[in-house]
Amino acid sequence: MSGRILYIEDNEQNLYLVTFLLETNGYEVLQAREGQEGIGIAARSSLDLILLDIQLPIMDGYAVARRLRTNSSLGNVPIVALTSFAMAGDRERAIEAGCNGYIEKPINPDTFMAQVVHYLQAVPDRGKIT
Repeated sequence: MSGRILYIEDNEQNLYLVTFLLETNGYEVLQAREGQEGIGIAARSSLDLILLDIQLPIMDGYAVARRLRTNSSLGNVPIVALTSFAMAGDRERAIEAGCNGYIEKPINPDTFMAQVVHYLQAVPDRGKIT
């Protein structure tokens, strides 16, 4: 597989692990450590997927997703919340904010790539899926 993925994450350990897994599987990974930086990178990059932490400094992931969805050039790019928020309603809140899907942290390295491929392949019209 190949493609370009933006990962917006402030935790260095999570950033390292996810980037390692993606790059090992042939993906180019762009990184942002806070929401506004991620919005800027997304606006000037050709992307196949955006992985978005919800618990970010300054601007949370819900606000970032809403801002990303206002950019018409990103309309076909799936956004997947990659978060430790796993309480009742968190998945729905991410979807309502504009995410196409939701992956819980801590990630399972054995299944993570299958989840990423699912979101890359299963969203031909980029409609909301879970």
